[in-house]
Amino acid sequence: MTSLRLFRPLAMIDLETTGANVSSDRIIEISILKISPDGSEEQKTWRVNPTIPIQPYAIAIHGITDEDVKDCPTFKDLAKEFANYLFGCDIGGYNSNKFDVPMLAEEFLRAEVEFDMRNRRLLDVQNIFHKMEQRTLAAAYKFYCGKEMEHAHNAAYDIRATWEVLQAQLVRYEGQLKNEVDFLSDFSMRQNNADLAGRIVFNDKGQEVFSFGKHSGRTVEEVFLKEPSYYNWMMDGDFPLYTKKVITQIRLRMMMKK
Repeated sequence: MTSLRLFRPLAMIDLETTGANVSSDRIIEISILKISPDGSEEQKTWRVNPTIPIQPYAIAIHGITDEDVKDCPTFKDLAKEFANYLFGCDIGGYNSNKFDVPMLAEEFLRAEVEFDMRNRRLLDVQNIFHKMEQRTLAAAYKFYCGKEMEHAHNAAYDIRATWEVLQAQLVRYEGQLKNEVDFLSDFSMRQNNADLAGRIVFNDKGQEVFSFGKHSGRTVEEVFLKEPSYYNWMMDGDFPLYTKKVITQIRLRMMMKK
């Protein structure tokens, strides 16, 4: 039985991918460990045909080859099944806010399957760990659980280890960490992102601002007003689809104000 108080299911996810670029790489394996409020657990793992070659450095990490996934269904084939399985769930993982969740959102957008992130709490075990100890997943597993990771970069193994680390963190930092998803989501958030990749963040006034490039720190509305071509540059550029979706929503909001 988990010591984490849940009011809705928590889906711990881990992805193996063709590479590390959220906007251009694809998922080849996804493992989801769903923990229900009653403490029951269910884990499912899928292999996915990415429809693009797996980069050699990625194969060296997770050991999954093009041959291994060539006969698997594509993400588009599985997208509705994934969306249904994750319905009503908060989402957690290890480095998930920076990589797994943005990558998953990109795949849903490409598959044209609605996957609303607005009402979900995102819990990143790595961010909790880094704020507390500054280590890697293997070190976290040894530090908190007293075990060695024997099958790192296997999605099913990694996400089970991540879930064990989270439970151990709640015990170790009792009194500092609340065993509630809302608290842990806020605690594991590095910044208040408007998009998933952290290119657009909210400032203290709740305004969307750029966190990169020549306009870093300026509001998106101000930039689009004074330099309308910047929107087109981003839409044509190598930015995640979810980031493009956010700036399009801002631009439409600006048009409605006129």
